[in-house]
Amino acid sequence: MSDLNFEAMPNKLVNYATLDGIAVIELASDAAGAPLTETNDRSPNTYTHEMMSDLDDAIIKARFDDDVSCIVLTGNGSSFFSAGASIQMLNSVSPGFKYNFCLHANETLSRLEQTSKLVVCAINGHAVGGGLEIAMAADIRIARKNSGKVGLPEINLGVLAGTGGTARLTRLIGKAKALEMMVTGELMSFEDAHAHNLINHIWEGDAADFRQDILDWCSQFTLPNKATKAVGNIKRSCQTGPEIPFEYHLALERELQAALFNSNDAKEGIAAYVEKRVANFTGE
Repeated sequence: MSDLNFEAMPNKLVNYATLDGIAVIELASDAAGAPLTETNDRSPNTYTHEMMSDLDDAIIKARFDDDVSCIVLTGNGSSFFSAGASIQMLNSVSPGFKYNFCLHANETLSRLEQTSKLVVCAINGHAVGGGLEIAMAADIRIARKNSGKVGLPEINLGVLAGTGGTARLTRLIGKAKALEMMVTGELMSFEDAHAHNLINHIWEGDAADFRQDILDWCSQFTLPNKATKAVGNIKRSCQTGPEIPFEYHLALERELQAALFNSNDAKEGIAAYVEKRVANFTGE
């Protein structure tokens, strides 16, 4: 497996590493949302405000790193991507804190969604509640076969998925299925999630092989393999366009295309096609 030299973010709840143009952001916590004190393949990676702050810092770190073209989001261990928000934490704080906790999580996941770099979520185990909410803010979701389920079971706590869950799930799989899934608290197999376009791919392998396969697959989105400005502009059009009238989306698309036509990578890509060679993109 490729050597990832992780560094812990300030609260020691998120680990961060870069390798060959890919930033890997790993959620890592125990059931109470506290830092792991030892290796634990069953770590649930539940999150607190402190973990969300670490995630925020990691996203910004990757965003400002010019050498990073792709971000991989994953969980520690082999059983959970994330079990969602720490119920112990929610049981101990005021309603005002809970509101601001959700607001900050919304801001963090929007930052992830709006960054110009491609974000791939490697779902290495169960992704439920807030864990699925984090995963849905990624651009592409890839799950490890037979390692877990996905769902938003907040109804069982008498609440809803309040950090983007109702909004993103509805947009991803449609109103009828999303509503049914959330009011029943149903957990969905990876295969069913794939059939509903909630998961892009399901891959076999143990946890180590899965992570290596993710890194290998994501390398196609790094320089010199892909024109990173084009990837970013495609993402911008796909993220923003569906939320505005169609004619405005076409206008946005034209402006994004015009910017790309002025890039060195567009010149290189067109020249390479004409000359029947592999393009060597620089990100310029």
